[in-house]
Amino acid sequence: MRPPRRPRLEVADIVREHGQAYRRAHVLDAQQAHVLSAIEHCRTAALGGHLYVCLECGHSEPSYNSCRNRHCPKCQALAQARWIAGRMQRLLPVSYFHVVFTLPAELRPIARGNRRLVFDMLLGAAGQTLLELGRDPKRLGAELGVTTVLHTWTRELVFHPHAHCIVTGGGLAPDGDRWVHAPKDYLFSVHAMGALLRGKMLAALREAHRRAEIVLPQRRGEPLDPEAFDRLLARLYRVNWVAYCKRPFGGPEQVIRYLGRYTHRVGISNERLVSMDEGKVTFRTKAGKSILLEADEFLRRLLEHVLPPHFVKIRHYGILASGKASAKLGRARELLTLHSPGITAPASADTHPMVANDLTLDWRALLQRMTGIDPRRCPRCGATHRVRCPLPSARARPPPLKAA
Repeated sequence: MRPPRRPRLEVADIVREHGQAYRRAHVLDAQQAHVLSAIEHCRTAALGGHLYVCLECGHSEPSYNSCRNRHCPKCQALAQARWIAGRMQRLLPVSYFHVVFTLPAELRPIARGNRRLVFDMLLGAAGQTLLELGRDPKRLGAELGVTTVLHTWTRELVFHPHAHCIVTGGGLAPDGDRWVHAPKDYLFSVHAMGALLRGKMLAALREAHRRAEIVLPQRRGEPLDPEAFDRLLARLYRVNWVAYCKRPFGGPEQVIRYLGRYTHRVGISNERLVSMDEGKVTFRTKAGKSILLEADEFLRRLLEHVLPPHFVKIRHYGILASGKASAKLGRARELLTLHSPGITAPASADTHPMVANDLTLDWRALLQRMTGIDPRRCPRCGATHRVRCPLPSARARPPPLKAA
């Protein structure tokens, strides 16, 4: 395997070039300031590291520490691989559907000012919508397994909260004595999913407003009055909420590839950056197109997707919920094996090429398996007799944030 090429331009380069000017011009909250600092100093001498010295030829080279911030484009690959390995062990040998729920544009100002609250509502409402439709005897009459993943961006880095959901193509019957398969190419009506999500979200918003838990957006410098909030909700009851159900996955391996793409994705990857010139940043969007932004606007959009501290953006419901996984998930696997002998079970973490031993490999071995780079091998003579000496950090690591 050829080692991946280092991108010519990284988000960290943009932060180093324009971050100070952005900090002077804008008021950042503690989390945004922490993320900017982490990205700027990731894998630099500022965070310290180690010096690798080859005992054969004497060649030495530094290896600097990562920031490990979940918003950093350079720090997701190893965490992603280990997460996938853990999920692989819980996959069922059934088809899976991909459902996307999107918040209407009218709700985005409220979501901006109440991120934790609204994001919690969205993920919870998405999971419960799918479970409720699955339990309906007129539809499936079974308990599904659902994994939800929060994304807040478009390819242009515009604020656009939506929930990606991975849904089992069937579920466990209420009495637990059989597995109920969903139709091969159909889960539920997108209109039914959108309408049910709308009802759950608006009921939750109304209750939060009654308890004075919502910070209302301002209009002409004044907070939105309660009557205007009620009118907004009434208008949203008449809007069709977008729910989209993609074609089912071909099998567990396709699910794993999907998980790898979505679960640990950040707003923009370094590979999408094209250029930084004269205070402007160009990056690719989709279908071969690109967008040019002022560096200040690029950083503003980037920081708009910083999640609240310790916010859990990947959640599991139904038979995949942590409290039920050991019993209901095991029962579902048993039933599928007994009554569907033609179904091929998912590859184990010991044999699947994407996740082999990822739960137990140390970071050096995992990095070599993923990229072909062996950090233990001398790049000059190829010997593996290298010693590691600590390097002091040039400055303190960004302090850990306390829970909000």
